[in-house]
This record gives sequence, C-alpha cells and structure tokens, in this order.
Amino acid sequence: MRILIATAGSRGDVAPYTGLGAALRDAGHEVVLAATESFAPLAEEAGLEFRPLPAAPRAHGDVQGKSALLRAAAAFVTGLGDGFADAVDAGTDLLLLSATTAPLGWHVTEATGIPSMGVYLQPTAPTGDFAPTVMGARSLGRFGNRAAGRFALRMTDRVYEPAVARLRERLQLPPLTATRMRRRQDRAGWPVLHGFSTALVPRPSDWRAHLAVTGCWWPYFDASRRLPAELENFLAAGPPPVLVGFGSMAAGHGERLSEIAVQALRGAGLRGVLQSGSAGLVADGDDILTIGDVPHGPLFPWLAAVVHHAGAGTTAAAARAGIPSVTVPIAADQPFWAARLAAIGAAPAPIPFRSLTADRLTHALITAVREPAHAKAATATARHMSTEDAAGSVVTAVRRLAK
Repeated sequence: MRILIATAGSRGDVAPYTGLGAALRDAGHEVVLAATESFAPLAEEAGLEFRPLPAAPRAHGDVQGKSALLRAAAAFVTGLGDGFADAVDAGTDLLLLSATTAPLGWHVTEATGIPSMGVYLQPTAPTGDFAPTVMGARSLGRFGNRAAGRFALRMTDRVYEPAVARLRERLQLPPLTATRMRRRQDRAGWPVLHGFSTALVPRPSDWRAHLAVTGCWWPYFDASRRLPAELENFLAAGPPPVLVGFGSMAAGHGERLSEIAVQALRGAGLRGVLQSGSAGLVADGDDILTIGDVPHGPLFPWLAAVVHHAGAGTTAAAARAGIPSVTVPIAADQPFWAARLAAIGAAPAPIPFRSLTADRLTHALITAVREPAHAKAATATARHMSTEDAAGSVVTAVRRLAK
C-alpha cells in the first residue's frame, strides 16, 4: 500500500511522524511524508519519500497574544490549502492526516475517493473529562468542558474556512463549509488514532469508538548514531546535568533566558546543558554546555531533569525517559501538558513564561531533582509508556483498513 502522511506546523508537529512512517515502511508499505519544505531532512534521515506542502512553518516562536496567534494560524492555513491537493498523487492508496491537515484532507478524499484516517498528536474531540488543550488546564465541569470543546472546534473551522472554500473550488466540488464537513466526518465515525500516552491523558470516558489512543509516536532515530563527542564527554565528566531548552518557542528572549538558566542551575548546585533552539540560549563554563539540535531519545535518559516549554513532544520524551520536568509553558497547548505532568507528580507546579525568574526556577529545580516523589512518579510513567505499542497499533489499523 502507498501511504501519504500529511502534517504541518513546527518540528514537534512533524518529527513524530518520521518514526511512524518508518514503522509503516518496515511493515511493507511505501510511505511518503508530506510537510513543509524545511522538514525534508527529517524524512530523508528516516528513509521516507518526501513531498513539500506549500506553506511556511507557523511562526509561533515569539511570545504572542491570542489574536496574533489566530492571525498567524489563518495565514498559515491559507497558504497550506493553496496547493494541498498537489501533494496527493494518483498512486496514493491511503491518506494519514494530522490535526492540522485533516480539515483540508477530507475534501481531497471526497474528490478522489482515496480513503483517509486521522493520526492526531493531541486530543481535539470535545469531552467532559477536561477542557480543550488550547484553553489551558482549568476544568469547567463536564458540561462546560464539552461546550468549550465545541467552541474550540468552531474557532478552528473559522481559521480553515477560506482555505476550504478555495480548495473545494479547485477540486470542482460543490460549496461546503468547514463546520459541515467536520460534522459529516464525525457522524460517519471517521477513524482517528491519537499519538499520546494514556499515562499522561487517559482516554476520555465519553469518546465514541472511532476515537482511539495508541500511545506516543516517536521521532525516527538511527540507533547507530552517537551523541556529539563534546556532549558525551560532558555527560561523563560529572553528575547527571539538567537540560534547559524551549524548542521552537521564545525567539528573541535568548539573553534573558540564558541568564536565568545559569543563575538557577548554579543556585541549585546543578550542572546544565542549554539547548539553543529558536530562543538562542547560550552560556559557557566548566559546569554548563551549550548544544544545538540533538535528539531527545538518546539524551534524556542521561539527565537529572529537563526544563522545557511543555510542548507535547518534549513532555512525552521527558516522561518516556523517566526523569522529572520543570515546565515553563508559553502558549497554545503547553499549559495543558504542563498541568498533566504536575498532576501525575512528574513535575512541580508549572512556572508561566511571563512569571519566570531565576529564584522561581532555582526553587523548582531543587524541588524536581531533590524530592524523590517526582523521580518516582516519572519512573512509573515511563514504565506505563513502555507497554504501549503505539506505532504497532497504527500498522494494525492500516492492515485492517486494507482488507
């Protein structure tokens, strides 16, 4: 079967699908990863065919207000929709669609007859169990949570509406709103597999049967690759350090964050590794090392803890490694994942980005590293996650769909 996995967004929205694609390829399928151009090297490293999608990655590295984020999302989606159909060729047998590409992919499926299935990294369907991930961690009660979930979907539909209208016109389909298409897919029981762990978020009790949770899909990593020699040497030279990194977030805040990180690490008596990321973190000294892009999988088990923005991927990687986190959520779904880590005991209470100080970070580091309860909870979470055959569950679902 020739499978096209279509996703778009930041690195965290794309990297997990490289490991999923590799598992499908190893199961005998031809796999193409469609994403924005900058992620071609990720597909190449995983041995997957790559097809570019016509949009620049979402510019959400800066700390923005909600209105600015919505405007950026609308511009991103409009660009994405302008050429989405070009990524799907006649030889495609199955579309696997992320949460960012599904609202466009549904229309391509209608026009071409190519079957599709959702492969989402976050829970998006309304539930009474918790509020939408984009609305933070505060529960509104079962009725309120479901109402907020429906509202969040309507806001998403508004973002996609112009792109959907243009795409349907290009595909020579009759007009149909994004909201009506979403409702049609839900009534039909369109299958969605969710790549998050039930150790972090139990499957909602009120979800219908077509919404499944498989566990996390991990970015592809060549097991023969070693960590950079300088990093290996630093890890071996003393006690396990703490990694501080904010991924694709916090651009323009590097100087402030670097100063805070160094003061906090030294105040807590800990060695540190700063991962530069979009923020441009940098510091030097015998007790601190600055690194660039290094995969989380082989690095995190060597650490005492991780300070991060609570993106879904970094949250899962820290939990998988069985190490405590200190979370500094910035935007989008990050407060939700930060709250989940605190709720299971694998992290102290989150520090909102705008409230971050060296003193607060020092206290949180001492709490995370010195109090055994956090390490114990993180270890239990990792044990749970090790039982989830996430990629295997997708391979099985694809096999069933092909029959």
